[in-house]
Amino acid sequence: MSLQKSENSFNHLALDDFARLSSAATEISSVALGGRVLSVSDDFFAEAFHLLLVEPAPSLKGQYGPKGALFSGWESRRHNPTYDWCIIQLGISGFILGFDIDTSHFNGNEAPQASVQALFTTEVEDLLPEDERWVELLPKVDLGPNSRHLFTIPPTDKAYSHVKLNMYPDGGIARFRVYGLVSPIFPPLTEPFDLASVYAGGRTVQVSDQHFGIGSNLVLPGRGRDMRDGWETRRSRVAGHRDWAIVKLGAPGFLEQLEIDTANFMGNFPESAEVHATSCPHDIPEVTEDAWVQILRRTRLGPHRRHYFQLENIDDTVFTHIRVTIHPDGGIKRVRVYGKRARANEDEITVAESVAAPEPTLSKPLTNGVDHGDKSLLVASVVGKTIPAVPLTPEGFAAFGNVVQAYNTPEAAPRGIKVTGANQGSAVKYHALAPVKQNYPVDTGAKTALSVYRASPIDATIGETFDVRLLERHPCTNQAFFPLGAGVDVSEYALERQGRAYLVITALNGSDDRPDLSTLRAFVASAAQGVVYDTAIWHHPLICLETIIDFACVETQIGGHPLDCEIVELDPTAGLPRVQIPKF
Repeated sequence: MSLQKSENSFNHLALDDFARLSSAATEISSVALGGRVLSVSDDFFAEAFHLLLVEPAPSLKGQYGPKGALFSGWESRRHNPTYDWCIIQLGISGFILGFDIDTSHFNGNEAPQASVQALFTTEVEDLLPEDERWVELLPKVDLGPNSRHLFTIPPTDKAYSHVKLNMYPDGGIARFRVYGLVSPIFPPLTEPFDLASVYAGGRTVQVSDQHFGIGSNLVLPGRGRDMRDGWETRRSRVAGHRDWAIVKLGAPGFLEQLEIDTANFMGNFPESAEVHATSCPHDIPEVTEDAWVQILRRTRLGPHRRHYFQLENIDDTVFTHIRVTIHPDGGIKRVRVYGKRARANEDEITVAESVAAPEPTLSKPLTNGVDHGDKSLLVASVVGKTIPAVPLTPEGFAAFGNVVQAYNTPEAAPRGIKVTGANQGSAVKYHALAPVKQNYPVDTGAKTALSVYRASPIDATIGETFDVRLLERHPCTNQAFFPLGAGVDVSEYALERQGRAYLVITALNGSDDRPDLSTLRAFVASAAQGVVYDTAIWHHPLICLETIIDFACVETQIGGHPLDCEIVELDPTAGLPRVQIPKF
């Protein structure tokens, strides 16, 4: 075997400088990205899969199994005359620039030395330790007991898909992390996607605090396993405290909507969050505070669920970074930023130009796809603009009313909601999710009652846009709608098919006592959710998607009186606002 030697030098990084490594690169070996151990020379005492786990290695001191003391890591037999090795498939291919070789809790049985090799292949094959394609990236280095060893190398000039960790001659290593720059995966230029995703090259470059969970977890795929693979800060003890994380997007882009997921954070989720964005050519933005544009105003968060938000102040502006600020502290599992790239790479293959949508008109010229000049925004009229319909959540809808629904666990209910058992233990009751309100003059004879609407679909199609031609409001009452189920073969009056979803469109009142279209929002509600429009909130009449839906309605009305309902038709000559209905 003729091992390919690398000319790369390396640096041993102090633990205090870990932020330099984690902010400059992505942990491309993580099991959260699909990293996995393919083969190992020997893991008699502790299995090698532990090397790639997200969470730090716990101490198992005093615990024993049939083969001896237990360790969270990779440990081989004693007395190896050569060396032990472990071949790992990276979760995503990347340009490697550093390693974290962690011997935590291995003391007296740690591996004395280690080295790292790598190769790239797209084939599904059984890689052998003697394969001549292995290139040495980190030469043999000394390791110590119960400590982390951080090494940086100059970024490799090509991407690698596999690494081989060698330890000399035997022993134990708790965790092994490979850091690199992701070789990004982009959709066509006209297609929206998660610009913050690690697969797109997004990465968390700076955090205020990551005491319990590191910031780089924010851009991982999926919803994770538990709180260990989210971002969580220490408890604050100072009034007005806030924590923050800055994410560099995988590509400069036009932003549309945001998702904040608090999965698994039930008693330690943030009270609220706000999000700003900016444009800067550096990994860590070197900009003044006024260059950060607020794209999500401070909004309350709930426990253990996904929150979806349409963004503000984003028209015709390219952004490269976002800053998520949480009040006062707590944990977030994931942050996703959906939008479209500002430009394609020169050598990129995209959809045919003949079917590509026209590029948005920018407020200023771009340099390398990024606006590095004055960050002030041109405020464009929302009339004629297309807005996304985001999934309905209590927090996203809070400015317009209430969402009535059950939750997959009582701990996921919004803060302040009383949850008890009911019906001799066969039910869970979520109390007082929305009030019934009315302020009609006493002498009008208005009555509160239940009604049923059998609503048919209109010209709103999943995956297409819908023109908003009118809005209505009820000046003296709130109005609640609750989808009813199907019941074929049970009742002759029941629908044969249960509708899955309906579209909710709302707006706040403007200074001219008409809908303020700059506040227009759209939501996709599932048939498991009821919606309550607050008093005098502008909204579109019921819009079923796919099929007929029966709705129970709770409202107060006189009957045929002008105070019951006011309808405003929008001016089509000015360009009607449009809602982009997502595919589901």
